[in-house]
Amino acid sequence: MATVLRMSSLFLRTLRDDPADAEVPSHKLLVRAGYVRRVAAGLWTWLPLGKIVLDRVAAIVREEMHAIGGQEVLFPSLLPREPYEVSGRWTEYGEQVFRLHDRRGGDYLLGPTHEEMFTLLVKGEYSSYKDLPVTLYQVATKYRDEARPRSGILRGREFVMKDSYSFDLDDAGLQRSYDAHREAYVRIFTRLGLDYRIVSAVSGAMGGSASEEFLAPTPVGEDTYVTCSSCGYAANVEAVPSVATAVDPTVEHGPMSEVPTPDTPTIETLAASLGVPASATLKNVLVKVDGKPVAVGVPGDREVDLTRLEAALAPAVITAFEAEDFAAHPQLVRGYLGPQGGLVTYYADRRVADGTAWVTGANKADTHVRNAVAGRDFTVERYLDVADVEPGDPCPRCGSPLALDRAIEIGHIFQLGRKYTDAFGLDVLGQDGKPQRVTMGSYGIGVSRAVAAILEQNHDDRGPIWPAEIAPAAVHVVAVGKAGQREAAEQLAAELADAGHRVLLDDRGVSAGIAFADADLLGMPTIVIVGKSLADGEVEVKDRRSGERSRVGLDRVLDALPDPA
Repeated sequence: MATVLRMSSLFLRTLRDDPADAEVPSHKLLVRAGYVRRVAAGLWTWLPLGKIVLDRVAAIVREEMHAIGGQEVLFPSLLPREPYEVSGRWTEYGEQVFRLHDRRGGDYLLGPTHEEMFTLLVKGEYSSYKDLPVTLYQVATKYRDEARPRSGILRGREFVMKDSYSFDLDDAGLQRSYDAHREAYVRIFTRLGLDYRIVSAVSGAMGGSASEEFLAPTPVGEDTYVTCSSCGYAANVEAVPSVATAVDPTVEHGPMSEVPTPDTPTIETLAASLGVPASATLKNVLVKVDGKPVAVGVPGDREVDLTRLEAALAPAVITAFEAEDFAAHPQLVRGYLGPQGGLVTYYADRRVADGTAWVTGANKADTHVRNAVAGRDFTVERYLDVADVEPGDPCPRCGSPLALDRAIEIGHIFQLGRKYTDAFGLDVLGQDGKPQRVTMGSYGIGVSRAVAAILEQNHDDRGPIWPAEIAPAAVHVVAVGKAGQREAAEQLAAELADAGHRVLLDDRGVSAGIAFADADLLGMPTIVIVGKSLADGEVEVKDRRSGERSRVGLDRVLDALPDPA
């Protein structure tokens, strides 16, 4: 038998106005509806209704993980430095990690992710090929020192995540584990009522090879992804390869020559001054990679996508090149930098292919050069996919135009391979009695982030519209009017609970206007109003999503409701 949540005793206060710092609907509505409260930047308290939603999301994740043989463990959040030193991530994570000391001076961190700990756990317990495969997971709080926590629970410093890890003897086993997780994620996100896309992704600081993201499309998403309507290609923009420029080897370019170009510090002013298209110019952006100056070249009609740059160079730390950095490197002339002369480490987009000619900076003020030919006048030390991706760019698979959209990352799956088992020497004895290196997969779901993503896709201007399986209650019974109507609502709520429905009962005795506004703001999928129509032996049933209302006999309410969720 389900229980009845009574609003008269529920720890809940709804708000009529949006919080001043809220930018996205999930932030506004979770606060207004009394699901969460802010503690500090990026830190949130889950109030009773919010905790129910969070737990129901986690329960679905657990059910589907168990269905593929996953076994749940729980690690501490406070972790010693040593394992992360072995993997290299103590420094690779840079400023994203919360580091602290105990009273004896020992170094610790608050866990951002737990690959090292899972690897050491399996190494300590298993030693034979007979022990594998195994999949372990946890649903735990993670910590990352976000530079700009924002968008409510979408980007916080503390968040709840499901991370699981598969351990297999060989790559074929890893593929089976990866496929099982992929199918489990499809079931999880379908049950959560999410519209999602599966796209190719990059592994970044996680390491490994094959990688896919599960994205929930929404205008407020921080991820951009591409799709091709012709062949079905889909990828995060970070993973979209640039198409190298086709070069005609028979074309001979004239010698590189300087051109006076005063007052042309931007691509737009340069192109206008010389009468060339922006695409014929070479834009060189200075950054610091682990503190060292690096120039990144892209065609002038493009921008350097810093997210793609960070993904391409992970786990290196990318920072801006500031005024004091120019002062420390006077040979690097601001606004007139060129790749010729080898003044700085030079990376470039694949369109800057050997044999292509460019207008670019001459490394002295108010001067550019024509006919700077890649491979002849300058050398690209490393090609990277760093230029921004634009709508209409050719699909890397079939050449058709790409479309771009925004989304929230809700899940990510990796074939890690042996990065961590190599680091920690995780071997088991094979069938031949010889040590065999174990291979791993890593699979994450943002449990708390999923709550926000669900709300971003399921709300209107009055409040959330929770899918039944994760709503705090499936039915919201609202008692308005005279005492007899409140008594009937009490009895109806008890009957619905006895039938297995999760019920929220508004028994506060507030005005109809307040009760109805709160019912919409709280967002239960079905609202049952016990009011004036009770005189005719009827109640009003409202579908929160469609807004449709119908009058139903008091003895027929159970028949009018969806099956208990």
